[in-house]
Amino acid sequence: MTTVVRFGSWNLCNGGIDPGGNETRRKSQITIAAQLGDQAKDKDGNGGELDLLAVQELTHWDERGWWRLHELADSLGMVPLDPVTSHIGNGRNHLAVLYRPGRVRVLSCQDVGRGAFHHGLARAHLAVEGQEFTVLATHLAWSDGDTRLREARWMTDNAGTFPGQPPRAVLLGDLNCLAQQDPEPDWTAVPPNMHPRYRTVHADGTFGPADRRALRVLLNSGWTDPQTTVRHPRKATVGYWYKNEPTPLHLDHALTAGGFRPLTYLTHDTPEARAASDHLPITLTAAIGATA
Repeated sequence: MTTVVRFGSWNLCNGGIDPGGNETRRKSQITIAAQLGDQAKDKDGNGGELDLLAVQELTHWDERGWWRLHELADSLGMVPLDPVTSHIGNGRNHLAVLYRPGRVRVLSCQDVGRGAFHHGLARAHLAVEGQEFTVLATHLAWSDGDTRLREARWMTDNAGTFPGQPPRAVLLGDLNCLAQQDPEPDWTAVPPNMHPRYRTVHADGTFGPADRRALRVLLNSGWTDPQTTVRHPRKATVGYWYKNEPTPLHLDHALTAGGFRPLTYLTHDTPEARAASDHLPITLTAAIGATA
């Protein structure tokens, strides 16, 4: 028997709320999120609904009992796990995981590494059709590669067998780290004040190549980039929003570990999605069990 699970992840860019309180983007994000399941359909047209959706940058969403989070969940027929609140920086950049009840069974969930992340890390022990797995959802620091590397080490245990954890896992989120497939950017096209975010910084303060250490330590620990196994390359998730960040890059990721078999791995690149956030949403469809 094969169990197919459909995942999504999206950084909503300040909760979809613009200066002055304009929530036009947030409202459009609800419509776009409902369409992400269409990418998750198999070759026979089955499926069409996400089982899990991780969302980042829920700025201001903690106001009035998280009503914006519940509005998104209700519109998708999903339920949010307890959101993870940001504890560093301005303390408003939260994240959450939504799941589809009746299909996904929640065995446990927790906020992991409280105070160790610029944003946060959620971990949930879930089951679909009796198949248990762990979902990690995070948003790694924007500031520098050293911080991202420290944060990534909180997620290496789940890359392999570990006492008390299911034998398989998925990691979803904005890792703020270039994919292995991304070519080295043309740094002359990026203002120097942005280089410390994404480049290796030597001891003398000079710059090296793109800092990919956070993703590399995850992959070297046993996580798998689905792009290495699926047939079609996915599109970049950033590089269209800011004039000072013009390079198309894959900063948003869905990694697998254990007995997951990736079937599709896609970036939802539409004019509507580009207008709704500075990151494009991604989806991963993966199978557990016998091969087709």
